[in-house]
Amino acid sequence: MTEHPCTVSNFSMKMNKITDYMSQKHFDTLLEAGKEVTYPSNSFLFMEEEPADKHFLVLDGQVKITKSTEEGKEIILSLLQKHDFFVEMGTKEKPKFNATGQCVTTSKILVIHRNALEDIISSDGEFALQFIKWISITQKMYEARLRDLLLFGKKGALASILIRLVNSYGKMTEEGFVIKTSLTNTELANMIGTSRENINRTLKQFREDNAVVIKQGQMIVTDLSYLKNIVMCPNCPPEICRM
Repeated sequence: MTEHPCTVSNFSMKMNKITDYMSQKHFDTLLEAGKEVTYPSNSFLFMEEEPADKHFLVLDGQVKITKSTEEGKEIILSLLQKHDFFVEMGTKEKPKFNATGQCVTTSKILVIHRNALEDIISSDGEFALQFIKWISITQKMYEARLRDLLLFGKKGALASILIRLVNSYGKMTEEGFVIKTSLTNTELANMIGTSRENINRTLKQFREDNAVVIKQGQMIVTDLSYLKNIVMCPNCPPEICRM
């Protein structure tokens, strides 16, 4: 039984991967429908406003999903890792991507054409049901992030992001949860639509309150309850409280 990370001593968590909602049989069907492609670091999988004729399943590596504001500022919507699936379903006959996907590291990606996925969904009711469940959980994940930003401001949004980074990349040590991914303060700022200076000030406060420490370039969350209290954490299921 999966427990919330704040209540266990051994950090182990179920993630919101497509594989968590799909049988091996149907996952194999998905794999057979696509083509594996290796993309170098910093290369683009797709760009905002391009025709959304493909879907992307991360097999290895890391991909960031971003959106640009009218002023040209980059907002990081999510960080995808192994078995995360980016799907742009759309409501139009010829939908366009509403965000940009860029590889943070060299990444192996399964590229699945839109028509191929639609054929599987229309022909296999069990696959379609599993797919719908995954889509529903993904939607709730984004709604929860928006809740934290709207209700608790930039400080709450940063606390929320750090909690999600712990859930997605955290490794429990004697000192706390070491976040095993590298993010600059500018990238953290881009995740919540604020300035790097604001992130610097807020992280300084978190450090002074002994909730976060920076050691050898890695961020360690030493007091997860402190961050949860900022956002009046409702203890969302771990598959929702993630990046």
